[in-house]
Amino acid sequence: MLSLTTPVADLPGVGPTTASKLRRLGILRAVDVLSHFPIRHEDLRRVTPIAQLRVGQTAVVRGRLQLIQSRRGWRRRRLTITEALLTDHSGTVKIIWFNQPYLATSFRQGDELFAVGKLAVTPYGQQLQSPLIERVGDRQLLAGRILPVYRAAAGLTQRQIRLLMHRVLPLAESLSDWLPEKIRTSERLVRLPTAIHDIHFPPSPQVLARSLERLKFGELLLFSLAILRADQLRTSSQAAPVPFNKEKTAAFVRSLPFTLTNDQRRAAWEILKDLTRKQPMNRLLEGDVGSGKTAVAAVAAHGVASASTQTALLAPTDILARQHYETLKRFFSSSLRIGLLTRTQREAGNQPANSKRSFLKLLADGRIDVVVGTHALLTETVNFHRLALVVVDEQQRFGVEQRHALQLKGANGLVPHLLSMTATPIPRTLALSLYGDLTLSFLRQLPPGRQPIATAAVAPPAADRVWQHVRDRAAADEQTYVVCPLIEESDELGVAAATTEYERLRTGPLVNLTIGMLHGKLPAKEKTAVLQQFAAGSLDVLVATPVVEVGVDVPNATTMVILGAERFGLAQLHQLRGRVGRSAKPSSCFLLTESDDSEVRDRLAIVERTTDGFALAEEDLRRRGPGDLYGIRQSGLPAFRLATLTDLPLMKRAHAAAKSLLEQDPDLSKNTVLQRKVDSLYRTLHRE
Repeated sequence: MLSLTTPVADLPGVGPTTASKLRRLGILRAVDVLSHFPIRHEDLRRVTPIAQLRVGQTAVVRGRLQLIQSRRGWRRRRLTITEALLTDHSGTVKIIWFNQPYLATSFRQGDELFAVGKLAVTPYGQQLQSPLIERVGDRQLLAGRILPVYRAAAGLTQRQIRLLMHRVLPLAESLSDWLPEKIRTSERLVRLPTAIHDIHFPPSPQVLARSLERLKFGELLLFSLAILRADQLRTSSQAAPVPFNKEKTAAFVRSLPFTLTNDQRRAAWEILKDLTRKQPMNRLLEGDVGSGKTAVAAVAAHGVASASTQTALLAPTDILARQHYETLKRFFSSSLRIGLLTRTQREAGNQPANSKRSFLKLLADGRIDVVVGTHALLTETVNFHRLALVVVDEQQRFGVEQRHALQLKGANGLVPHLLSMTATPIPRTLALSLYGDLTLSFLRQLPPGRQPIATAAVAPPAADRVWQHVRDRAAADEQTYVVCPLIEESDELGVAAATTEYERLRTGPLVNLTIGMLHGKLPAKEKTAVLQQFAAGSLDVLVATPVVEVGVDVPNATTMVILGAERFGLAQLHQLRGRVGRSAKPSSCFLLTESDDSEVRDRLAIVERTTDGFALAEEDLRRRGPGDLYGIRQSGLPAFRLATLTDLPLMKRAHAAAKSLLEQDPDLSKNTVLQRKVDSLYRTLHRE
């Protein structure tokens, strides 16, 4: 007898090969089948007369099969072509399939069929190319319904997934609804079993909307509960107030080699005020690329040092830690003692530490005011004298436990204040909903002297001019980033795209230049080595994917080439563009695209004329709707299965319901199933 825990290999119609393909999708049991939600739906309830078919539009036609036959291709003998004629009261349409010869024996002349596909214009006239077909009267998995479309593994067809879904769908009634009845009733949401059934095979758009509302609300409620419970833990803890010296801090700001922007001054003051309180600060400093977040953190660290306490700055990579270390040494000159600790580097001031033991003793004795490091700071052997402030750069690169590991290193049971920094541009209203457990500071102004980055969308005919520009910049001892998109979901680390492009450029348009490659499967040491080579100017070009950390500050990099630019969101394009333009030299960003779609051209034109990352984020939010709005892999934003970052009204409803629930049941002890789900989400939130 089937149950929710039945292994997929034991489900009817699933053999070892299909089970293996399902496992690649993360489907191991029957309940996983139910949780494999459609990525979209196609409304195939309306039948279109053949005479009214429009080129490029998906349509359902119903007609009688007049002819069907298979033959070998004339030029490519391995190619099998199956041709058919389908007729209804309004006309006849030609149908063609490639390498599906079984269709000629599965269907016969005279069969009445439904065909679902797009009409295409070919050298042989208009025809339906590779449509899905089924007999009228058979189980209708296509026509006459709203059709689910699923993410599939190679070799697994949509029909196979739909048939399997039909077989396990009755098990949905066995699902227990973890949403508290009071919330479900007050929000007028359908039961979980109903929502699961209707997300897969909705009888109408209205029913589909109701099921989506229920499932999205559940995701958003869990997220809201997780961040609110994190806020509960924070507010129930105590931090050591930092009574910073205003005169010394003001003198330090005057000593900087530049004038702080008004945004930087405002953010620094907000942080310094937070530091004087007994409640631990948990602030997110969100700044557009190049807006000067490190300078703000330096002001905070100086204030902390003036109170004879310590700051730890956590960076995601060795090279980024080194960059912060060198920057802070310039800012502080000899006024503060700066340390650097990574897996391979130990320095105190300008001197390499004799040993890790001696470095750790300096830190534990309070003879280092500010320590910059990577994950090495999280180890049990690292202790502080009086740690008062933890600064986490690119906060999305660290898991919850990693960020909290440093906070546990406070003295006398007190929790250090936490300042997180991110360059991911998130609209304010969205940030307030996403990060309900943080207070927010925004940097929108760029420091004076930064030159605008010349941005141009480029079609294939002009690509040669782009590579000539790269060669010219290399001749002038300037460097270039080339960013490759993720071509396939299965290639999550972008290895195929980066490797292919690296070989093409190395042997083609950039044959005489020194090129390095960076992708997610490189060992950590090789990643660091390549980044160090690029930062040192040893490489003319760095070919990379957006999955890996390319956010190092290389002022000599003046050109950014983004391949397949249509695959990126507006905000992500802007973030990538921000890797150049970090000096007084003119910089350029080229958005290469092979798409001739008018909407794509319109989107890229917005990036060409807009330099405000927050404005682009707002536009991205408005335009893209469902999907990976900012590039979830890079941004650290929650990877919802159905909810999207555009569901703001639903997000607010879920947040209000979560607050109400915690007021009545602060530790969720009355809702143990919900408690377990929230705890699980809390542990995994913001992991890479």
